[in-house]
Amino acid sequence: MSRWGNFKRRKNSRRQAVNYKTYHLSPGEWLRYGAEGAAACALVSYTFYRSLRIFFLLLPLGLCYPLYHRKALQEARRYQLSQEFKEGIQILAANLSAGYSIENALANSSHELAMLFGEKGMIRGEFAAMTRQIQMNRTAEQVLFEFAGRSGLEDVENFAQVFSAAKRSGGDLVAIINHTAGVIRDKAQVREEIANMTASKRLEQRIMNLIPFFLMIYVDKASPGFFEMMYHTAAGRILMTICLGVYGIAFWLSKRILDIPV
Repeated sequence: MSRWGNFKRRKNSRRQAVNYKTYHLSPGEWLRYGAEGAAACALVSYTFYRSLRIFFLLLPLGLCYPLYHRKALQEARRYQLSQEFKEGIQILAANLSAGYSIENALANSSHELAMLFGEKGMIRGEFAAMTRQIQMNRTAEQVLFEFAGRSGLEDVENFAQVFSAAKRSGGDLVAIINHTAGVIRDKAQVREEIANMTASKRLEQRIMNLIPFFLMIYVDKASPGFFEMMYHTAAGRILMTICLGVYGIAFWLSKRILDIPV
């Protein structure tokens, strides 16, 4: 292969590299989550203040909601990557056990992962990119450590370190990788079990977060004027502000309680 061909392949592989530690919102996501933030501001201003002025004061915060939600999208993407990596590492270990070299094992695993997650699967693309880089005379340790750095996943970093240590020590690489793949699989299964166990509680949390708004709107519609003093007196506005603060603390605590790291 010509030097120009190698340069083009190296340039394309770097261009396609994804840094999973950051997340760039698409225009559609900006629009969607900005609209959700504006709707939340409208709901809060109507329920607690009945004031258009408060809505416009809160609106900049609502329009910044995509920046807040970006972290959740990033974590969801990394969780999906970890699930795909769990499958990928098991397929890679099976290919290495079958006698493939690391380059051929990565290439064959990439094809199998394409059938499992589709051509746009994250780990399929990463395995294919690592195969191309190894073909350009880069070491498997280098490409694995680069992927570990971009992924931000502890499992990937541990695997890269174990793989590098096994290569340097000249130990039984296949047995070590099989053991590491089993540990990663067990950890991922625990993570899945926790997610399944807390799924119903997360749904309850979302419902309970909306209950105060439904109750206040229902009482106001069923008994017009019941909250009149809350919206037109200084003491009422102060009390409603305190209630909003208590609601915000409860909302934050509910998210923290269900955030169980593994």
